[in-house]
Amino acid sequence: MAKYSKLEVFQAMKETGVVPVFFDKDIDVCKAVLKSCYDGGIRVFEFVNRGDFAHEVFGELNKYALENLPGMILGAGSIVEEATTALYIQLGANFIVSPLLNENMAKICNRRKVMWSPGCGTISEINKAQELGSDLVKCFPASEVGGPSFVKAVKAPMPWTDIMPTGGVDTSKENLEKWFDAGVTCVGMGSKLFPKEVMANKDWNALTEVVKELMANVEAARK
Repeated sequence: MAKYSKLEVFQAMKETGVVPVFFDKDIDVCKAVLKSCYDGGIRVFEFVNRGDFAHEVFGELNKYALENLPGMILGAGSIVEEATTALYIQLGANFIVSPLLNENMAKICNRRKVMWSPGCGTISEINKAQELGSDLVKCFPASEVGGPSFVKAVKAPMPWTDIMPTGGVDTSKENLEKWFDAGVTCVGMGSKLFPKEVMANKDWNALTEVVKELMANVEAARK
């Protein structure tokens, strides 16, 4: 079961400002990436459900985090239906992220008091997600649904809305400023956070430095 409450997860996402989005079938690579993110200052991490046996990798990664990285909160992403949602919750996922809005997933998460962040691309979907109990909605694909201007448009009539854009977010201070100025709570970031050369060379010290620079840019963007 989840170690961290919905409130603890939400606070960690808000304070960290960034949720890495990552998958690799190699558990050793996942552990190294997770530790680099941890050493760089990140405390929330979304493991992507992608490919066969992904849940097995997640189970091992969550055990590693619980034993070695105190305070690191793991969740699962790219979940689209309730059966897989329940599977990851059983493996200890502290939050569930989806690219879409599925009411049945909300029921599963709410029963177990696990944070649920569905993908929304319209203000009506966001409203529905909130009605179903979502504290933080995922704006996806963020760059395609309108970017920072979409976030501003949503926050105008619904200022209580907490949004995490994913897709179209990069590590630069300029890009991050646009999103945080628009009113996002945090951002989701995948390939932009994991440079191909760094990953190919398995240069985990370099990845830690990338994460540290990102966290500095997030802090600057929030000022």
